[in-house]
Amino acid sequence: MNTDILREQRVRIDELDEQLICLLAERFEITKTVGELKAKTGLPAADPKREKEQIARLHEIARREGMDPVFGEKVFRLIVDEVIRHHLQTADEHGDLEA
Repeated sequence: MNTDILREQRVRIDELDEQLICLLAERFEITKTVGELKAKTGLPAADPKREKEQIARLHEIARREGMDPVFGEKVFRLIVDEVIRHHLQTADEHGDLEA
């Protein structure tokens, strides 16, 4: 009986992992477009004001969902750092862009 529950939970975890990866792929497609727009218009790759707003918003969501906001911020920071890295690469391809 317990093994059935464990198996079901693992299947559900696998499904959620797939959804997370699919959502991240979609997010990176959108941020790719944002990076191209920033490069073409000379905007900096990073937007600290927006990041701060996003972190505050995500902290609230994490609290509402019963999740540690610090963990949520760590995940967000990892994603944003990767996005900025891609924005800087795009900027190199289109000309100068500030960090």
